[in-house]
Amino acid sequence: MKKLMILMLTGLLVLSLVAGASAEKKFKIAFVPKIIGNTFFEVAGANAVAMGEQLGVEVKYDGPTEASVAGQVKFINTFVNMGYDAIVVSALDPQGLNQALKRAIDRGVVVVTWDSDVDPDYRTFYVNQGTPDLLGRQLVDMVVNQLGTWHGPLKVAFHYSSPTVTDQNSWVNFAKKIIAEEYPDWEIVTTQYSDMDFPKAVSVGEQILKTYPDVNAIICPDSTAFPGQAKAVENLNMIGKVAVVGFTTPSTIKQYIERGTVLQGGLWDCGVQGAAGVYVAYKLLNGEKIEVGTPFEIPNIPGQFNVVPNKLQGGEMYEREKYEGVTDNGIVLLPERLVFTRYNIDKYNF
Repeated sequence: MKKLMILMLTGLLVLSLVAGASAEKKFKIAFVPKIIGNTFFEVAGANAVAMGEQLGVEVKYDGPTEASVAGQVKFINTFVNMGYDAIVVSALDPQGLNQALKRAIDRGVVVVTWDSDVDPDYRTFYVNQGTPDLLGRQLVDMVVNQLGTWHGPLKVAFHYSSPTVTDQNSWVNFAKKIIAEEYPDWEIVTTQYSDMDFPKAVSVGEQILKTYPDVNAIICPDSTAFPGQAKAVENLNMIGKVAVVGFTTPSTIKQYIERGTVLQGGLWDCGVQGAAGVYVAYKLLNGEKIEVGTPFEIPNIPGQFNVVPNKLQGGEMYEREKYEGVTDNGIVLLPERLVFTRYNIDKYNF
């Protein structure tokens, strides 16, 4: 009897230790950018890691060194095989990651997207810098702010990363819709792509300027194409002859603003976006509810994060009936978007 009691007590002690270890499990979250080395993604990644430290979870920032769907798939599969609990990814293609993300979800991995989305069937929430109506409008407004409503034939070009990347295409499509409806005298002369490669962005930028020397504005909703196009303007001595606007980090575009090559640039706080992606994953891993229609706050980040239905993103991928009334799959919106000029560029340190 004495031996039996000892065995029972030993078993209870082991169970207690196992339960305690389980309760104290440190979640592992993978934070995957479109490409390593780009300032936008480096800032977001640094803040994602910092948020992990704040929450007491392990965050690994890693991804391909060249913009490649196959590269992203490889990293996702590796993180799943290594037992990561969540993947927070900025997708290069809206469909290209589906198989890898389905495999992750089937293994119990929480999937969150940020910056650029996938099909909502293959993630929980998308931490979004702004819906297409907000960001498409911002792009057009930055042109209007510099050139006015322009009573005449304004020639406009678009230059960004890829014809398949989800976020940029949605903004461009909305911007083109605004131009067609509100500025019918504007002519869109070309749309070009440079694959998030800076030397290529400069080359493509120069090609646009040489092919369309009378272009009035070039819209670049891409953190590599925007500075690349600005560099092209400088290389061809066209400062003051063409308005270049777009989205990138203030530290990236600052030199061009200081030289007067660029008068306005926009973005959102990509550091906040990186931190928010990790925070959303952490809440879901902890079993906490995030629901469409119920805003929330993140400690040490000003503002409120609104949670909206997928359909506000627009497009067939988001407007399927299956998402009507769904509250546990949607879009988390950042509190604000930013416009940089020579008057405020020094306020931002990312």
